[in-house]
Amino acid sequence: QVQLVESGGGLVQDGGSLRLSCAASGFDFRRYIMQWYRRSPGNQREWVAEITTDTNTNYPESVRGRFTISRDNDKNTVYLQMSSLKPEDTAVYYCHVFVGLRHFWGQGTQVTVSS
Repeated sequence: QVQLVESGGGLVQDGGSLRLSCAASGFDFRRYIMQWYRRSPGNQREWVAEITTDTNTNYPESVRGRFTISRDNDKNTVYLQMSSLKPEDTAVYYCHVFVGLRHFWGQGTQVTVSS
């Protein structure tokens, strides 16, 4: 059974940093692209980072240069290092993987950036 468990969220001041973690289980982690998304109140879910199986990374312009995704295949964990955080980064952050023609999401972790 695929499981994704996020952690590391919290309250941080404008300009601060946080590192999110997503512990994965139930599938061969190293063979799958991993992604982070976020959803803020009143908005649709937004893709924020992706890391491929050979560690190529992609970001939307809204976070490029401030967020860094990485993975540790030995620990079955994907990370999201967030720097220069802004109040508009406030959201619930979710880990995502597409396995066996199904989308799987974690429960999310809240990130709040105060101004």
